[in-house]
Amino acid sequence: MNPVSRAKGPRATLDDRSHVRYEADARPPAKLTAALGLQLAVLTVNPTVLTAAIVFRAGGAEEQHLTWGVFAAVLACGVSTALHAVRVGRIGAGYVLVHITAGTFVAVSVTALAEGGPAMLATLVLVTGVVQAVISQRLSWLHRVLTPVVTGTIVMLLPVTVMPILFPMLHSASAGIPAAAVPASGAVTVLTIVLVVLRGTGTVRLWAPVLGVVAGSVTAAFFGAYDTALVSQAAWIGLPSGRPPGFNLEFGPAFWAVLPAFLFITLVAATKSIGVVAAAHRVSWRRRPAVDFRAVQGGIAGEGAGNMLGALLGAAPHTPYPAGVVVTEITGVAARSVGLAAGVALVVLAFLPKAVAAITAVPPAVAAASIIVVMAMLFIIGVRETGRNATNMRDGLIAGTSFWTGAAFQFDMVYPEFFSQFAGGVLSNGMTAGGLTAIALTLLLHLGSPRSRRFRGRLDSAELPRIQQFLRAFASASGLEPARERMEAAAEETLLTLIQSKGIGAEGAGAAGGEDVDAAAGAAGEGDPAVPALLLTARKEEGAAVLKFVVGADGGTGGRNLQDRIAFLGETAEESAAEYEEEMSLRLLRHLASSVRHQQFHGMDVVTLRVLP
Repeated sequence: MNPVSRAKGPRATLDDRSHVRYEADARPPAKLTAALGLQLAVLTVNPTVLTAAIVFRAGGAEEQHLTWGVFAAVLACGVSTALHAVRVGRIGAGYVLVHITAGTFVAVSVTALAEGGPAMLATLVLVTGVVQAVISQRLSWLHRVLTPVVTGTIVMLLPVTVMPILFPMLHSASAGIPAAAVPASGAVTVLTIVLVVLRGTGTVRLWAPVLGVVAGSVTAAFFGAYDTALVSQAAWIGLPSGRPPGFNLEFGPAFWAVLPAFLFITLVAATKSIGVVAAAHRVSWRRRPAVDFRAVQGGIAGEGAGNMLGALLGAAPHTPYPAGVVVTEITGVAARSVGLAAGVALVVLAFLPKAVAAITAVPPAVAAASIIVVMAMLFIIGVRETGRNATNMRDGLIAGTSFWTGAAFQFDMVYPEFFSQFAGGVLSNGMTAGGLTAIALTLLLHLGSPRSRRFRGRLDSAELPRIQQFLRAFASASGLEPARERMEAAAEETLLTLIQSKGIGAEGAGAAGGEDVDAAAGAAGEGDPAVPALLLTARKEEGAAVLKFVVGADGGTGGRNLQDRIAFLGETAEESAAEYEEEMSLRLLRHLASSVRHQQFHGMDVVTLRVLP
């Protein structure tokens, strides 16, 4: 269910609205679902096949390993795409996220193939999947650095890292092809997509990406630039020669030499995936909700499970494709069923060599032109996310410095003779350099902040006297006496609202608290063990009080997001007495706190308030 659909309030304002026609939990017509799923599969196959082919060719793999690796890549990406849509427990994001072979792993994958062959690559991909699964479970440890500014900046940097690859493809042509073929087919592709998006209405706009590719391919065929021989020589149905390579469990020197680079790239890729899943979450609802980090955790877990499957099949690492988010933005169809259809289509395409050949025969200029439009829109999504949350000078400095650091490293403007070789050249990737800069600056901001005061207890209204005593002592010690009453009132409303949202009764009965919170708060086990532990921290920042509530989540749902509920407050239809009382509490909280941020993880909820004097 839409996490904000139950929030009380009027329809969103024009600034909050989007053109989403079918939200994530909607059920569009079957024909539309199948058509859009096939469209996503078509857009995904080309980069999946090309990147996989580059990895195995550059790694010196034999022809049978190359063909099998391409087949395994398409198959694994299809299963992973479907897994995100259907969600198995906590595995899968629950949104339309298509997978492609990961470009960030190309260099280390080539090294692994060259040093130890396909079996050692499969072993390292398996390690990657396991590490991603661990990261998904412990993502709450990073809640202080996973700010909307950081994730928005990473989304902005994704196109920066891809564009240098795409632009050279715009003038890439085979021998004997007329010079006019490349610019003509590329221009037709871009113009078709732009015109359909700007002027198209109804279902026409849903087909903008595919119509652009088709128009560009027809133009290329007119000049003889479409490789019809590749299509005619491919079989209709079948499996490639070869088989899964298995695992190399000798763990020799070559494995240990490549493993650190793989682990580092895995952490970097997780940072990118956080941005992609967060963007998918934002564009999948008519009202733009706060980032649900439970969906992010599920997305990384799904990526890990997909890579474990890929390791069994013998594929290179794969990852969510940002273009899928933009297709959702363009079409306005975010239904999970579209993701399932796309996954099924990719699985079917893996066994249809002729269909794969028809897609991969699309000229590079046409493929690049279509993706350039997609990347341009993805950049705007990142700008919108960052601008919405960079509300002070510090956040603006982090976003601006990180973005331009990433751009500088991407285009070799910062000591390329050194950084091009550092750590296997990983910092030559702008997304990596900029993302690490954003994380480092955010950590530096926290390290430079005054030490927080801590209160440990349980999520129980009986704790209110102790919390008020704690806040009075904090206000006196930090010189925030003018804000003391507002802090006490805001803390009381937050505590009571969290208790109500988690269904904890007056006697303290409720769901079990998360293990993460118990560990973080060092709870002594006082009171009813069914009541979640509470850690309340308070610190002074730029003349304001910043209060942070860290509590356990109930059964993995954690209640509704307070940030969303406050954002969408307003006049409603008839309400029950309890709902009216809850809305009044939220209105008071909105009045008392200048900002409210609610981060929800599996096993942990973090609510941060900023209270001005």
